[in-house]
Amino acid sequence: MGQPLSALKVGIIGCGNIAAQYLDTFSRLDSVELVAVADLVPERAAEVAARVPGVRALSIDELLDEPTIRLVVNLTIPAAHAEVALRIIAAGKEVYTEKPLTADVASASAVLDAATAAGAWVGCAPDTVLGTGLQTARKAVDDGLIGTPISATATMMTAGHERWHPNPDFYYLPGGGPLLDMGPYYVSALIQLLGPVTRVVGAGSRTRDERVIGSGPRAGERIPVEVYTHITGVLTHESGALSTLVMSFDTVATRASNIEVHGETGSLVVPDPNRFDGEVQHRVLGGDAWETLPVSAGYVGAGRGVGIHDRAVAGADDARASGAVGFHTLDVMLSVLRAAEEGTSIEVASTCERPSPVPLSEL
Repeated sequence: MGQPLSALKVGIIGCGNIAAQYLDTFSRLDSVELVAVADLVPERAAEVAARVPGVRALSIDELLDEPTIRLVVNLTIPAAHAEVALRIIAAGKEVYTEKPLTADVASASAVLDAATAAGAWVGCAPDTVLGTGLQTARKAVDDGLIGTPISATATMMTAGHERWHPNPDFYYLPGGGPLLDMGPYYVSALIQLLGPVTRVVGAGSRTRDERVIGSGPRAGERIPVEVYTHITGVLTHESGALSTLVMSFDTVATRASNIEVHGETGSLVVPDPNRFDGEVQHRVLGGDAWETLPVSAGYVGAGRGVGIHDRAVAGADDARASGAVGFHTLDVMLSVLRAAEEGTSIEVASTCERPSPVPLSEL
């Protein structure tokens, strides 16, 4: 994997809290150069630009017209992802968007179709799957340490974000819920480990119709709940492996691993897919203890935005945090929700190539 001859020049639209993590990653990269930032609230863009010497705060139109910018990072709210991505593509630039790709399959298809017509690359978070935690687990699977993969479990269980978030309303309205909130990390990790998904079943529940905000100036206020707050899905992968997915805002605590993968001759405990690192535990059939695998793959010291670095060094054809993976991840999650609503098995219409592994690489 070679280094680019010159840094990929990028801009950011959307200067909320997540932008700080991208700024931190970009500051450590020679492959990416941040040129400008923009936000609907100009003061936010000015504040972000002030942190990075040489970065300009522009209006959205000005940023899209800036000829030196090749790729725009879309950090707007999920409901605006499609509209902003289409504007970026229409301006003749590539786009990398925070998760999810868009809010629904139809708008996600429109973004990918527009990109194809324009010859523009589309990338999508999460890029946590490119770090050493998930990639070390991926290498263990690929190297046959557990034999033929048979199954996986993916578990995210909390008591609900209203306990700590001062404005948690959107987590409990259409487009929210535990699956769409945290599922992109888990589903994209399962795709990396076991390949694309062909069919799903699902079931969901909502334990109560209201939640009480637990902190901040709105503490004690009741908010409506209009989505499933506990969701279970079974994903059938193209390989034949089965993954069981549990996403919940209805649990006090859990001791379940974030992700486990089981094969004919061994099992893996995979670290939190919302992180870039973490230990991978391995146990062989007949063994009496778990062993920690040495770090053997992935970008060392990765942070949010490493998917853009991967685009810069690997090229558009080989970039791993692609729009195709983001689209399939979204389609799988929405198919699980549909299966839960309809009480039936759903064939997943989309697919994607399993991304190539990331060799052990320093940023």
